[in-house]
Amino acid sequence: GDNTLTLMDKGYYSLGLLNAWSLAGEHRHWMIPLRKGAQYEEIRKLGKGDHLVKLKTSPQARKKWPGLGNEVTARLLTVTRKGKVCHLLTSMTDAMRFPGGEMADLYSHRWEIELGYREIKQTMQLSRLTLRSKKPELVEQELWGVLLAYNLVRYQMIKMAEHLKGYWPNQLSFSESCGMVMRMLMTWQGASPGRIPELMHDLASMGQLVKLPTRRERAFPRVVKERPWKYPTAPKKSQSVA
Repeated sequence: GDNTLTLMDKGYYSLGLLNAWSLAGEHRHWMIPLRKGAQYEEIRKLGKGDHLVKLKTSPQARKKWPGLGNEVTARLLTVTRKGKVCHLLTSMTDAMRFPGGEMADLYSHRWEIELGYREIKQTMQLSRLTLRSKKPELVEQELWGVLLAYNLVRYQMIKMAEHLKGYWPNQLSFSESCGMVMRMLMTWQGASPGRIPELMHDLASMGQLVKLPTRRERAFPRVVKERPWKYPTAPKKSQSVA
Protein backbone atom coordinates (compact mmCIF):
# COMPACT_ATOMS: atom_id res chain seq x y z
CA GLY A 1 0.00 0.00 0.00
CA ASP A 2 0.93 3.67 -0.04
CA ASN A 3 3.22 5.18 2.63
CA THR A 4 4.70 1.78 3.48
CA LEU A 5 8.09 0.12 3.85
CA THR A 6 8.51 -3.49 2.68
CA LEU A 7 11.43 -5.45 4.15
CA MET A 8 12.55 -7.95 1.52
CA ASP A 9 14.67 -11.07 1.64
CA LYS A 10 17.75 -11.11 -0.59
CA GLY A 11 16.06 -13.72 -2.78
CA TYR A 12 13.85 -10.94 -4.18
CA TYR A 13 16.80 -8.84 -5.36
CA SER A 14 15.91 -7.46 -8.80
CA LEU A 15 16.34 -3.83 -9.81
CA GLY A 16 13.35 -4.16 -12.12
CA LEU A 17 11.14 -5.52 -9.35
CA LEU A 18 12.31 -2.91 -6.85
CA ASN A 19 11.74 -0.07 -9.30
CA ALA A 20 8.27 -1.36 -10.19
CA TRP A 21 7.48 -1.71 -6.49
CA SER A 22 8.26 1.97 -5.89
CA LEU A 23 6.24 3.12 -8.90
CA ALA A 24 3.15 1.07 -7.99
CA GLY A 25 1.96 3.63 -5.43
CA GLU A 26 2.80 6.74 -3.45
CA HIS A 27 5.78 6.50 -1.07
CA ARG A 28 6.08 2.72 -1.45
CA HIS A 29 9.53 2.08 -0.05
CA TRP A 30 11.63 -1.08 0.17
CA MET A 31 14.75 -2.33 1.92
CA ILE A 32 16.80 -5.37 0.89
CA PRO A 33 20.32 -6.76 1.41
CA LEU A 34 22.70 -5.76 -1.38
CA ARG A 35 23.44 -8.66 -3.70
CA LYS A 36 26.94 -10.05 -3.36
CA GLY A 37 29.15 -8.73 -6.14
CA ALA A 38 26.70 -5.98 -7.16
CA GLN A 39 28.37 -3.03 -8.89
CA TYR A 40 27.44 0.51 -7.89
CA GLU A 41 28.74 4.07 -8.05
CA GLU A 42 28.75 6.33 -5.00
CA ILE A 43 27.06 9.65 -5.69
CA ARG A 44 27.19 11.34 -2.29
CA LYS A 45 28.03 10.51 1.31
CA LEU A 46 25.09 10.99 3.64
CA GLY A 47 26.80 9.94 6.87
CA LYS A 48 28.93 7.23 8.41
CA GLY A 49 28.28 4.04 6.47
CA ASP A 50 25.54 5.87 4.58
CA HIS A 51 25.78 6.66 0.85
CA LEU A 52 23.59 7.62 -2.05
CA VAL A 53 24.49 5.24 -4.88
CA LYS A 54 23.69 4.58 -8.51
CA LEU A 55 23.24 1.07 -9.91
CA LYS A 56 23.21 0.35 -13.64
CA THR A 57 20.54 -1.92 -15.08
CA SER A 58 21.08 -4.61 -17.71
CA PRO A 59 19.44 -4.66 -21.17
CA GLN A 60 17.69 -7.90 -20.20
CA ALA A 61 16.16 -6.25 -17.13
CA ARG A 62 15.00 -3.21 -19.12
CA LYS A 63 13.35 -5.52 -21.65
CA LYS A 64 11.59 -7.52 -18.93
CA TRP A 65 10.50 -4.49 -16.88
CA PRO A 66 8.97 -1.69 -19.00
CA GLY A 67 9.67 1.72 -17.53
CA LEU A 68 13.02 0.69 -16.02
CA GLY A 69 15.72 3.21 -16.87
CA ASN A 70 19.43 2.74 -17.45
CA GLU A 71 20.14 3.19 -13.75
CA VAL A 72 18.48 3.13 -10.35
CA THR A 73 19.30 5.56 -7.55
CA ALA A 74 19.14 4.15 -4.04
CA ARG A 75 20.64 4.48 -0.59
CA LEU A 76 23.27 2.07 0.70
CA LEU A 77 23.59 1.50 4.46
CA THR A 78 26.61 -0.36 5.81
CA VAL A 79 26.28 -1.72 9.34
CA THR A 80 28.36 -4.10 11.44
CA ARG A 81 26.58 -6.61 13.67
CA LYS A 82 28.65 -8.94 15.87
CA GLY A 83 31.67 -8.46 13.64
CA LYS A 84 29.74 -9.14 10.43
CA VAL A 85 29.39 -6.38 7.83
CA CYS A 86 25.94 -6.06 6.26
CA HIS A 87 25.01 -3.87 3.28
CA LEU A 88 21.37 -2.76 3.02
CA LEU A 89 19.90 -1.12 -0.07
CA THR A 90 16.79 1.04 0.31
CA SER A 91 14.62 3.47 -1.61
CA MET A 92 14.44 5.82 1.43
CA THR A 93 17.00 8.30 0.13
CA ASP A 94 16.03 11.21 2.40
CA ALA A 95 18.63 11.00 5.20
CA MET A 96 17.01 13.80 7.20
CA ARG A 97 13.60 12.15 7.25
CA PHE A 98 14.90 8.58 7.58
CA PRO A 99 18.01 8.40 9.85
CA GLY A 100 20.34 5.61 8.76
CA GLY A 101 20.77 4.07 12.21
CA GLU A 102 17.03 3.75 12.73
CA MET A 103 16.53 2.24 9.27
CA ALA A 104 19.24 -0.39 9.84
CA ASP A 105 17.71 -1.33 13.20
CA LEU A 106 14.31 -1.60 11.57
CA TYR A 107 15.51 -4.30 9.18
CA SER A 108 16.35 -6.54 12.13
CA HIS A 109 12.58 -6.78 12.75
CA ARG A 110 12.14 -8.67 9.47
CA TRP A 111 12.26 -11.94 11.41
CA GLU A 112 8.89 -10.99 12.89
CA ILE A 113 7.39 -11.77 9.48
CA GLU A 114 8.46 -15.41 9.83
CA LEU A 115 6.98 -15.52 13.32
CA GLY A 116 3.73 -14.18 11.89
CA TYR A 117 3.50 -17.15 9.53
CA ARG A 118 4.06 -19.47 12.48
CA GLU A 119 1.31 -17.77 14.48
CA ILE A 120 -1.17 -18.19 11.64
CA LYS A 121 -0.32 -21.84 11.04
CA GLN A 122 0.16 -23.03 14.61
CA THR A 123 -1.88 -20.74 16.87
CA MET A 124 -4.83 -19.97 14.61
CA GLN A 125 -4.90 -23.11 12.45
CA LEU A 126 -3.74 -25.43 15.27
CA SER A 127 -1.06 -26.85 12.92
CA ARG A 128 -3.72 -28.41 10.68
CA LEU A 129 -2.30 -29.41 7.30
CA THR A 130 -5.55 -28.76 5.43
CA LEU A 131 -8.34 -26.19 5.45
CA ARG A 132 -11.97 -27.06 6.09
CA SER A 133 -13.20 -25.89 2.69
CA LYS A 134 -13.09 -28.17 -0.35
CA LYS A 135 -14.19 -25.91 -3.21
CA PRO A 136 -11.58 -23.48 -4.66
CA GLU A 137 -13.71 -20.37 -4.10
CA LEU A 138 -14.41 -21.40 -0.50
CA VAL A 139 -10.72 -22.11 0.13
CA GLU A 140 -9.93 -18.57 -1.04
CA GLN A 141 -12.70 -17.20 1.17
CA GLU A 142 -11.37 -19.13 4.19
CA LEU A 143 -7.83 -17.88 3.62
CA TRP A 144 -9.04 -14.28 3.47
CA GLY A 145 -10.98 -14.89 6.68
CA VAL A 146 -7.86 -16.20 8.44
CA LEU A 147 -5.81 -13.20 7.30
CA LEU A 148 -8.56 -10.80 8.37
CA ALA A 149 -8.82 -12.38 11.83
CA TYR A 150 -5.02 -12.34 12.21
CA ASN A 151 -4.76 -8.66 11.37
CA LEU A 152 -7.66 -7.76 13.67
CA VAL A 153 -5.87 -9.45 16.59
CA ARG A 154 -2.64 -7.70 15.59
CA TYR A 155 -4.45 -4.37 15.48
CA GLN A 156 -5.76 -4.99 18.98
CA MET A 157 -2.18 -5.75 20.11
CA ILE A 158 -1.15 -2.34 18.74
CA LYS A 159 -3.86 -0.69 20.83
CA MET A 160 -2.71 -2.63 23.92
CA ALA A 161 0.93 -1.67 23.34
CA GLU A 162 -0.09 2.00 23.31
CA HIS A 163 -1.02 1.61 27.00
CA LEU A 164 2.43 0.18 27.85
CA LYS A 165 5.38 2.55 28.04
CA GLY A 166 8.32 1.49 25.90
CA TYR A 167 6.70 -1.65 24.47
CA TRP A 168 6.36 -2.67 20.84
CA PRO A 169 3.30 -4.73 19.76
CA ASN A 170 5.60 -7.67 18.94
CA GLN A 171 6.66 -7.75 22.59
CA LEU A 172 3.19 -9.04 23.44
CA SER A 173 2.14 -12.69 23.20
CA PHE A 174 0.06 -13.35 20.10
CA SER A 175 -1.41 -16.61 21.41
CA GLU A 176 -2.43 -14.99 24.72
CA SER A 177 -3.84 -11.94 22.92
CA CYS A 178 -5.78 -14.16 20.52
CA GLY A 179 -7.26 -16.14 23.40
CA MET A 180 -8.15 -12.94 25.25
CA VAL A 181 -9.96 -11.51 22.21
CA MET A 182 -11.92 -14.75 21.74
CA ARG A 183 -12.99 -14.82 25.39
CA MET A 184 -14.01 -11.18 25.27
CA LEU A 185 -16.11 -11.70 22.14
CA MET A 186 -18.01 -14.50 23.87
CA THR A 187 -18.57 -12.27 26.91
CA TRP A 188 -19.75 -9.32 24.84
CA GLN A 189 -22.57 -11.26 23.19
CA GLY A 190 -24.99 -10.11 25.87
CA ALA A 191 -23.69 -6.54 26.04
CA SER A 192 -25.70 -3.63 24.67
CA PRO A 193 -24.28 -1.84 21.58
CA GLY A 194 -23.77 1.32 23.61
CA ARG A 195 -21.24 -0.42 25.88
CA ILE A 196 -19.00 -1.67 23.05
CA PRO A 197 -16.66 1.40 23.02
CA GLU A 198 -16.18 1.10 26.79
CA LEU A 199 -15.47 -2.63 26.54
CA MET A 200 -13.00 -2.06 23.68
CA HIS A 201 -11.15 0.47 25.83
CA ASP A 202 -11.03 -2.02 28.71
CA LEU A 203 -9.59 -4.67 26.39
CA ALA A 204 -6.91 -2.28 25.14
CA SER A 205 -5.81 -1.62 28.74
CA MET A 206 -5.10 -5.33 29.40
CA GLY A 207 -1.73 -5.40 27.64
CA GLN A 208 0.03 -5.94 30.97
CA LEU A 209 -1.44 -9.46 31.07
CA VAL A 210 0.10 -10.58 27.76
CA LYS A 211 3.62 -9.11 27.98
CA LEU A 212 6.41 -11.41 26.85
CA PRO A 213 9.69 -11.76 28.77
CA THR A 214 12.70 -10.06 27.23
CA ARG A 215 13.77 -12.06 24.19
CA ARG A 216 17.40 -13.13 24.01
CA GLU A 217 19.26 -11.82 20.98
CA ARG A 218 20.11 -14.82 18.87
CA ALA A 219 21.56 -15.43 15.44
CA PHE A 220 21.67 -18.70 13.57
CA PRO A 221 23.91 -19.17 10.52
CA ARG A 222 22.30 -20.59 7.38
CA VAL A 223 23.89 -24.02 7.39
CA VAL A 224 22.67 -27.49 6.52
CA LYS A 225 22.79 -30.18 9.16
CA GLU A 226 24.75 -33.29 8.31
CA ARG A 227 22.36 -36.08 7.33
CA PRO A 228 23.15 -39.51 8.76
CA TRP A 229 23.67 -42.34 6.32
CA LYS A 230 20.70 -44.68 6.00
CA TYR A 231 22.89 -47.69 5.31
CA PRO A 232 26.26 -48.73 6.78
CA THR A 233 29.32 -47.80 4.78
CA ALA A 234 30.99 -50.67 2.95
CA PRO A 235 34.69 -51.19 3.73
CA LYS A 236 37.10 -50.16 1.02
CA LYS A 237 38.51 -53.02 -1.02
CA SER A 238 42.27 -53.29 -1.15
CA GLN A 239 43.63 -52.74 -4.62
CA SER A 240 45.69 -55.62 -5.96
CA VAL A 241 48.81 -54.90 -7.93
CA ALA A 242 49.17 -57.00 -11.12
